[in-house]
Amino acid sequence: MTNESQTRRGADQAADPAAVQPPASWADGTGSEGRDLPLLRGFLGRILKSLAPAGAAGDDEPPDSMMEAATSAAAPSILNLRRKTVDDVAVTKTDIVAVPVTVSLPELVEVFREHGYSRLPVFRGDLDQPLGLVLFKDLAMKHGFAAKGPVPRFALRPLLRPLLYVPGSMPIGALLQQMQQKRIHMALVIDEYGGVDGLVTLEDLVEQVIGAIDDEHDEGEEGLWVKERPGQWLILSRAPIAQVEQEIGVKLVSGIYEEEIDTLGGLIFMLAGRVPAQGEIVTDDSGVQFEIIDADARRIKRVRARLPDMEPPKAG
Repeated sequence: MTNESQTRRGADQAADPAAVQPPASWADGTGSEGRDLPLLRGFLGRILKSLAPAGAAGDDEPPDSMMEAATSAAAPSILNLRRKTVDDVAVTKTDIVAVPVTVSLPELVEVFREHGYSRLPVFRGDLDQPLGLVLFKDLAMKHGFAAKGPVPRFALRPLLRPLLYVPGSMPIGALLQQMQQKRIHMALVIDEYGGVDGLVTLEDLVEQVIGAIDDEHDEGEEGLWVKERPGQWLILSRAPIAQVEQEIGVKLVSGIYEEEIDTLGGLIFMLAGRVPAQGEIVTDDSGVQFEIIDADARRIKRVRARLPDMEPPKAG
């Protein structure tokens, strides 16, 4: 997705704007609103119950190998509800798109148009003083999709809806439960000093279980790779590793890893031991270089593969 940190889903939230509360202390990992919440009935409740450890909390058995830890952490799985925390899936503060409460109507419409989001955080002064969030749906219903004549008097504060404020250490399963109960689809990650550290949406959490969710606004990709020039390809990270090996003519995975690595993204994750940043270059033992073209805090999206005897193209 173009920026999966902030979901384009326009699901409504039946919440009172007056209920917006400033970030509180989250030292206990739940916060005052999230403490002693009843277990949900139905599908989500059964999932969370089945994932509860048999013994004391947090005594998960360690993986048999570093390879198992890397590939399992990168892959979507229902187990991620328990083993991943909010910090693992949230986007960083610098990547958050938000607007001040003093924003004008044309400016707000332009931000929605430019980024294609369905909801945006709203702050007073700076992002460390969040007030709530504004839905594009609310804005359109109140002010129309295309203003004619003079711009009407505009005040953003009456349109604000509540945000959740959560610690980075919270398991994503617990946050998913809170989002379902409170019908709030966006949360800000608060650090120990009460400042904003990141942002996570309902879609981000669901994708940790079922994989990427693409909608009609996401740019499609024709095929899994494009050959840019001899010895160089632009490849989607989800491309099956066997097909990539066949295309570039180089064996990338062998031995015990053959049955554990399924995609190019999984291979690069294993080589780096983490999700590499955009622009970073990871080199395989075969000498093939993988340049990270598109990635976010959670996964690699597109990669440029370059054979060992190929030099990077010179600028200009």
